[in-house]
Amino acid sequence: MRNLVVRELGRVPYGEAWQLQKDLESRRKAGGIPDHLLLLEHPHVLTIGRNGKQEHLLVSRSRLAELGIEYFEIDRGGDITYHGPGQIVGYPILDLRDWKRDVVAYVRGIEETVIRALGRFGIESWREPGATGVWTSAGKICAIGVHISRWVTTHGFALNWTTDLKYYQYIVPCGLPRPVASMESLGARPDRSQVHRALIEEFAEVFQYDPAPAIAGA
Repeated sequence: MRNLVVRELGRVPYGEAWQLQKDLESRRKAGGIPDHLLLLEHPHVLTIGRNGKQEHLLVSRSRLAELGIEYFEIDRGGDITYHGPGQIVGYPILDLRDWKRDVVAYVRGIEETVIRALGRFGIESWREPGATGVWTSAGKICAIGVHISRWVTTHGFALNWTTDLKYYQYIVPCGLPRPVASMESLGARPDRSQVHRALIEEFAEVFQYDPAPAIAGA
């Protein structure tokens, strides 16, 4: 079994978290650190991937500023998405050469992790062909967008836990005009630590790790 360092970071501004990912990515490429999984939450922010369409942002940039919502154009795949309080964001910094050199398998592995974790709380979820992420009867509950450079991963997944879903009205989520859901909207109310634990354990199982104890706040 391989080692995984898990860091539970609390609420982190998006720009700060992005810089942390870049720093860890560089160190991972150099072989200076093991694989990492960052679990955190962001203040209100919209991010758009390198293939995203500006028309999927439904309000002006000045209106976003009035609403207190940051906006970032970033290097992950996928279109526009929302992050904010009550959402659990996971950023794996992995060297896929130690697992599978397969981008599709990696994305399917993230989906499988989330599907299994949600199942622990009585939420039935699934993949949908041609629509990356995790879906429920009420809509999309988890968005996924990744970047891979020299087989080292950044970015990751965003699971709606107690997310205020009204913030999705400002975008076409992931470029798909379909509903979104949260664990809370589906009647599941575990605390954050329970969801983190489920995600960590299922991630370790899917990606064949022996996870190190989480380093809270580090």
